[in-house]
Amino acid sequence: MVRTKVLQALYAYYQDQEKTPLTARKELRNSYADTYALYCMLLDFPNELVRHAASLQDDAIARARITHTTYTANHRFIDNQLIDQLFTNRRLRHELEEQHLGWDTGHSAVSAIYKQFSESDVFKEYMALEHTTYEDDKRIIRKLYADFLPSNEALESALEEMELTLDRQNWVTDLNVVLSYVIKTIKRFNEETTPDEPLLEMFDNEDELNFGQELLRYAIERKDEYETLINAHLKNWDADRIAFMDRVILLTALAEILNFQSIAIEVSINEYLELAKEYSGDKSHLFINGVLDEIVKDLKRQNKLFK
Repeated sequence: MVRTKVLQALYAYYQDQEKTPLTARKELRNSYADTYALYCMLLDFPNELVRHAASLQDDAIARARITHTTYTANHRFIDNQLIDQLFTNRRLRHELEEQHLGWDTGHSAVSAIYKQFSESDVFKEYMALEHTTYEDDKRIIRKLYADFLPSNEALESALEEMELTLDRQNWVTDLNVVLSYVIKTIKRFNEETTPDEPLLEMFDNEDELNFGQELLRYAIERKDEYETLINAHLKNWDADRIAFMDRVILLTALAEILNFQSIAIEVSINEYLELAKEYSGDKSHLFINGVLDEIVKDLKRQNKLFK
């Protein structure tokens, strides 16, 4: 996640000539808070679905009374035990209240996704179970996060609007990564989980945050040096035709490879190849892998790289 945030900060910095290194560092720090806000919003999303489902049931009951028809309410989803644990989680409620986060602006996504979810076979099977366990309740919510929310157009559209309303950044870009954090969180929940259950932290410790700041600094301060290295190893490629994101990924990867002795070269390269697959063109990871491989081999031949 740290590398992703640094890459986003550098992309914005290199695109805007008026930004300063200090501005980039501040924006990197702010981006950590924005990502954690998205994490909390997504954890709260099932609660919004429950509110919507309860409202629909109330409407159906009211219509049945008016038309003198029979309507049997199924409260299984509304009474989902895992959703109740999320709703009563003290850390989550504190973060939402402290940061004034809510789904008011994104209500259209709640409605659209509930319709998609409730019409799915997995939801219908869950609602039709004769008896449900805590694991059944947990399984259906994991399905929601794993199968219905990633790359969901309704959700992405709502997040774009909420970014503006709540003054946040990169919510749509970070969505699938943050969903993986949400899934990790609910995996830790069990039937005995209390409202004091801790949530995940976006970053393990201060060292990880410092790594991000240092990586950003090297990529900015030594940009010309890294540009020269990249251009010298572009076999059969025109430097002016390299995709902007590919160049930023290469610059960031070199900043890490050349300045962080404790991180193995293979680890660094693999991390940036994954970022290329996520944020750049279909074949960008192949191009980036080829350039980095040539640079590393050349620097080792010159005894300029000793990892």
